[in-house]
Amino acid sequence: MLPVLRPPFSRLAQATALISVMFVAACAGGQPDAQVGRGTYDPYEAENRQVHAFNRDLDRKLVQPVSKGYDAAIPDDIETAILRFSQNTSLPGAIVNNMLQLNMRAAIEDTARLFVNTTVGLGGLFDPASEMGMPAASDADFGQTLHVWGAEEGAYIELPILGPSTQRDTFGTFVDFFTNPLSYLTEGTATGIRVGSNVGGGLSRRSRFSDTIDQILYESTDSYAQARSFYLQSRRFELGGTADEDYVDPYETDGPTADLEDPYDQ
Repeated sequence: MLPVLRPPFSRLAQATALISVMFVAACAGGQPDAQVGRGTYDPYEAENRQVHAFNRDLDRKLVQPVSKGYDAAIPDDIETAILRFSQNTSLPGAIVNNMLQLNMRAAIEDTARLFVNTTVGLGGLFDPASEMGMPAASDADFGQTLHVWGAEEGAYIELPILGPSTQRDTFGTFVDFFTNPLSYLTEGTATGIRVGSNVGGGLSRRSRFSDTIDQILYESTDSYAQARSFYLQSRRFELGGTADEDYVDPYETDGPTADLEDPYDQ
């Protein structure tokens, strides 16, 4: 394995090539769920660990300190407003995915929330929909849609910058960009505002879940294995759990990860 402190662009280029190969492999066919079971299927572990080392370096040198500075500099009310705006801009994509899943109830609820918060809530900076008793946003994504359609989870993948994923969720992340109508309807300044709000929301979440993320990345014996285990358990629980008797609910009050908050929420 190459040293951890090698040029980041070299690692990023290798990771990009790896992802391309993985997409080809995913299209060619993944491991049957019956064969893989609900354990950890990680045939790309050596390459994933290199990407993990890059992500860990990036977090320690840039994301962690910037998120702390952002949290200290931005008042809590403004941070909350930016988070709301970021979530509001993700709702069109969630509506599309709910429709693809034939979950029309969630699609209608998300549409109503989007309309109220965009109009009365000034683009989503405020959340009058919750005050009116509307259900919370569904957070549907294309990875979830593929799961509903019966697509297999595939191999575990750690993506540059984006972090833990699977073959199915990696493809879903790529498609989500194109299934969000705002990707086509906004341009220029509007696109910059949307991207900026997403970055601000990401920094807020990094700061909010700093204890959990720092514990995984910097306090565990094997941060890669810890991040992989936590992500897979959280994602499988989110998608409806698993039939595996060895599965550990990450939110169980007496489980081994009971003290951890979910850093992958939203």
